[in-house]
Amino acid sequence: MRIHVVADEADREGGFVVERLVQLGGEIVWLDRDDLPVFADLEESSMLLLLGSDKGAHEPGNANAVARESALARAALRADVPVMAICYGAQLLARALGGTSYEADDPELGWRRVDTIDAVLCPEGPWAQLHTDVFTPPPNAKVIGSSWYGPQCFLDDSLGARAIAWQFHPEVNIETFSRWIDDDEDMIRAAGADPDELRRQTLANAARARNAAHKLTDDALAYLGVDLPAANPETVRPPL
Repeated sequence: MRIHVVADEADREGGFVVERLVQLGGEIVWLDRDDLPVFADLEESSMLLLLGSDKGAHEPGNANAVARESALARAALRADVPVMAICYGAQLLARALGGTSYEADDPELGWRRVDTIDAVLCPEGPWAQLHTDVFTPPPNAKVIGSSWYGPQCFLDDSLGARAIAWQFHPEVNIETFSRWIDDDEDMIRAAGADPDELRRQTLANAARARNAAHKLTDDALAYLGVDLPAANPETVRPPL
């Protein structure tokens, strides 16, 4: 069962979500965000996953890449291939379905709880947040999670197959998020936040982050109608 994953070539941070998809028997097919084929064969795809990026979907310099990825997402949904999207992926999917995204006044940083009307598909967390952009949901979407910053999760089935998008990072593991904090330390300090406090929050959430991400992945797959047969039950680790 193939899962096509769109990511930056040099930053394939599939983390806990991709880990869980592989445990459940998914075969990961990586697609380079900046070099997508004009026509990607999704005929045997079980799902399309759009990962995050340090790019901005609203930036003019990314317009061609955004247009190609948006076309891919729409084609997948019309071909009855469900779509899962995270952070930049959520912003791109919002734009692809008639919404938009833009740079916010302030970044959203740290491990934060979200307001939710669906504790299964958008649990309150806390979830890792590290982004400077925000999206406006598509006109036919159902927003099921939000924060003071903006929408945090939406569902959409306007083109056929179901889609789910999260602004927060359920996939990110502790090592990766710590590296992101290091890489963005200047931006974090400029926003008036303390990188050491973000590192403390990261360690405090280490014990629960993986299990929370795996459960959310399972629940999202059930909503999307994706049934991944585990190749070997022994590879599917039970909750800790």
